[in-house]
Amino acid sequence: MTGHGTDAHPHGADRLCDAGDLVYSRAVRRGRVPRTDAEPVPCLLELALLHPDPDDMDWLVPTSPQEVMTRLLRGVYDEVSESHRRVGSAVEAFERYAGLGRRIQASAIASVSLEGGAAIRVLDGLARIQAAMDDATEACTGEVLTVQPGGIRREPELTEGLHRALALRSRGVRMRDLYTHVARHGQGLLNYLELMGDAVEARTLDEVVDRLILFDRTVAFIPANADHTMALELRHPALIDYFVTVFDRLWRLAIPVAVPLPDTGIEGISHREQSIAALLAEGHQDAVIAERLGISVRTCRAHIARLSETLGAASRTQLGVRIAQVGLDGAASRVPEVPAQLTPADQESPTAL
Repeated sequence: MTGHGTDAHPHGADRLCDAGDLVYSRAVRRGRVPRTDAEPVPCLLELALLHPDPDDMDWLVPTSPQEVMTRLLRGVYDEVSESHRRVGSAVEAFERYAGLGRRIQASAIASVSLEGGAAIRVLDGLARIQAAMDDATEACTGEVLTVQPGGIRREPELTEGLHRALALRSRGVRMRDLYTHVARHGQGLLNYLELMGDAVEARTLDEVVDRLILFDRTVAFIPANADHTMALELRHPALIDYFVTVFDRLWRLAIPVAVPLPDTGIEGISHREQSIAALLAEGHQDAVIAERLGISVRTCRAHIARLSETLGAASRTQLGVRIAQVGLDGAASRVPEVPAQLTPADQESPTAL
């Protein structure tokens, strides 16, 4: 523990202070406690005994006593030669909490427990997100599926999760990545795919859903806030099946990176301008179109200006009419709508939220 928590609560997870014991016991009995209750006892958050409620971030829910005990014992056994006393103390402490937990009604638990961990776990902070991703990478043996929204991949973003990608490749894990068409124009992505060889298969679409990373169709990671400083770790079979279905349907619609994008069939209209035209026909504003296609608003407006010039439109209204006349409002390459919670966001690297 560091900082304020260490000064106020100089102890380990094997024996909580009286204040921490009181708050954690209350959380286990009731299923959750207000975040303000934990402010005087930062040890509970630092030791991950409490974590944010996925449904209301102003509340904290207790980590399963069995899960806490398992995590604690893993570290204790590494030091077993000098820590026999701590093992017994930890088991005794968390068996008592487990007894309290058995009296909780299932509906009062915000995170449903499954074999291997919580069905939904909130990861608060980049350090915890990266640690959970590293654990999932280490456990992965077969397949990784990722959706990477946004535009051109910059080198720093691609190298951020490169250690995980290389570790997966070394174990023969296969990876399938979905990007937007705009990502094709970045040398960083091409360099990454060349480095990974046949371990990675990449395809692109006009637009994709928000960031999604699936390991072995068992555990998924998605962002939990707009700036990606929080994430959800998901293990519920129904959610995993849903994400796999979404991915597979988008994959079938996507075009391999090695294959050129199809000609629009309209002289002077690029593939990107065709995509912009279809979104304009749906009534979207410039900023929304730019976000969904992974380009800047300035670039989007430049394409709209060229589109207007090519189609001979003198106004935005006239442009809409011309788009419909030439058939750009129903392009075959458009992606079907998906649930609102899976809208595109900014860009990051493969295997990094």
